[in-house]
Amino acid sequence: MLSKLCKKAFAKSLWIYHCNSGACNGCDIEILNVLTPYYDVERFGMKLVASPRHADVMLISGAVTRPTLPLVKKAYDAIPNPKLVFGIGSCAAGGGCWFDTYHVTGGADKAVPVNYIIPGCPPRPEAILYGVAMALGLVPQKASPVELKQVEFPIDMYKRNREWEERNVIYKLLD
Repeated sequence: MLSKLCKKAFAKSLWIYHCNSGACNGCDIEILNVLTPYYDVERFGMKLVASPRHADVMLISGAVTRPTLPLVKKAYDAIPNPKLVFGIGSCAAGGGCWFDTYHVTGGADKAVPVNYIIPGCPPRPEAILYGVAMALGLVPQKASPVELKQVEFPIDMYKRNREWEERNVIYKLLD
């Protein structure tokens, strides 16, 4: 449902506002790497803007700290509706390794409603590009099948150990 809304609301281009809410700059470097000619995010019509008033999308990187909490909320309120919010990295997902420290309020969802999370520490530029393109419906969603294997129980440990000992005997005593 959200992807259909995204296709309709953001059909032509996305203007992106990047908000660092207390990151270590690992995610910021990868976000800026997406904007280089190597990845060429502008081919999808995405462009980085300096003001949240011009943006359609907000990329939040880092755990939200106490000093940046009101600033993140203010920037979110400045983005006109309809808007999307992407949490970039594991810190934006839940606070990362600083989730229980005194100055961190939590992930990006503690400050603003987050629509999509792109996990990683830091996420690769390909993952950021794929996550945004998938959210917009530019590429199909792909998921690899998961196979769960369970060990059969109970195992006759005595029998298994006995067979192993018989096979792996180095010296045999002669009678």
